[in-house]
Amino acid sequence: MYLGIDIGTSGVKAVLADAGQRVLAQGSAPLTVSRPQAGFSEQNPEEWWQATVQAIGQLPAALRSQVRAVGLSGQMHGATLLDARGQVLRPAILWNDGRSAAECVELERREPAARAITGNIVMPGFTAPKLLWVLRHEPEVFRRIATVLLPKDYVRWRLTGEKVSDLSDASGTAWLDVGRRDWSDAMLAATGLDRSHMPRLVEGSTACGTLTGGVAQLLGMPQAVMAGGGGDNAASAAGTGVVRPGQAFLSLGTSGVLFVVTDRFRPNPDRAAHAFCHCLPGRWHQMAVLLSAASAYDWVLAATGGGDPVALAEQAGRRGLRADSPLFLPYLSGERTPYNDPQARGVFFGLTPATARVDLALAVLEGVALAFADGLDVLLEGGGHVDEISMAGGGARLAYWGELLAAALERPLLYRQGSEVSAAIGAARLARLALTGETPESVCSAPPVQQVIEPDPALARLLAGRRATFARLYRDLKPSFVEFAP
Repeated sequence: MYLGIDIGTSGVKAVLADAGQRVLAQGSAPLTVSRPQAGFSEQNPEEWWQATVQAIGQLPAALRSQVRAVGLSGQMHGATLLDARGQVLRPAILWNDGRSAAECVELERREPAARAITGNIVMPGFTAPKLLWVLRHEPEVFRRIATVLLPKDYVRWRLTGEKVSDLSDASGTAWLDVGRRDWSDAMLAATGLDRSHMPRLVEGSTACGTLTGGVAQLLGMPQAVMAGGGGDNAASAAGTGVVRPGQAFLSLGTSGVLFVVTDRFRPNPDRAAHAFCHCLPGRWHQMAVLLSAASAYDWVLAATGGGDPVALAEQAGRRGLRADSPLFLPYLSGERTPYNDPQARGVFFGLTPATARVDLALAVLEGVALAFADGLDVLLEGGGHVDEISMAGGGARLAYWGELLAAALERPLLYRQGSEVSAAIGAARLARLALTGETPESVCSAPPVQQVIEPDPALARLLAGRRATFARLYRDLKPSFVEFAP
């Protein structure tokens, strides 16, 4: 058995896979998010640990006793601060916390080469600016920091006693020299830290310890080998078989991600693309990120009376997109790729007295698809290439959305088995690689395809024409968004 654990924002998932890569059991436990002020987002690291124990405890004892290796996936960027005794100094500041916007500017001022080193714009979601915020606002906490860990790596420390991170997760800290796959002394110095504050770095498929005797007894498992693991998107790629250059997946979760594997470090920071290490050796990846994807559809559903999301999407599909259909800018929480504009807002355009609920839903589905097309262009500008795209995330269940996405991206979309737990499956695969030393391609294969949506040429032509208006609307409205900024 190989155990994969995914430390998400809303919950922890655990899966057990056998040598034939069959998922034999799953467990889960919820997590809560604290928002002590507007724009703040925090969690208590102890909750990650308790939820991990609970999720693993739901797996059959007979299978747990056969686990030979464990892999971890997790939400990225969260700042978990430990003192010299290993005590947590404050609640962890999460990826979706926006308090450190001023510190991002300050960090790039302190280290002008930041974008060249990290391959990314320094954003409030990243870890490093959070530490500058702590230095400025909680100096007594900052002085006591001995170690900074990412969320999954805190759980690893509780499991093994080892302070380790993998390169894909570390890429999102703004402390990593992503091209060299090593900590950057210059970026650490810019936040008043050095390598002594950082965990040891390993590849995601490398063994980096074993479960302690006490933890193994608590969990009813042997002292299994621990793998480096991966950040949630990189682990999902391993679970979806997206491991070779040009392979990609699109995730329609609360936010949206278009992830493509690259053969080398291919940054495009000025267009707000992410360039990170993959969780597998010798590979990198690019990501375009939308801050509102399935959450935009959830919003329009709730704002127009609720009901069945699948039924409304089916109704939108029967309605069909027309040249005079309303347009929607899906920037409800600002936007990342390609604009890096936290002040952007959602906009409906082209409403008439005949506009109905279904037209608003259709506009939201199209708007997210056009935003992904913007993101794809940015990734291609960075020098990569994108072939077929696998689908993941809750929004993937809406068939007409897939038709719009395939046409907007002008590429086939592949719907695969197990996409809802792909990060945990990827973590289990990394565990197997750490134990066996097999090649990544032999283990991280693509799950069976359940459905393929090919781009419809007529719909692609219609979307291409409407996309010009979509882009112009953002440019025209950008100065006005400032007036609505909080």
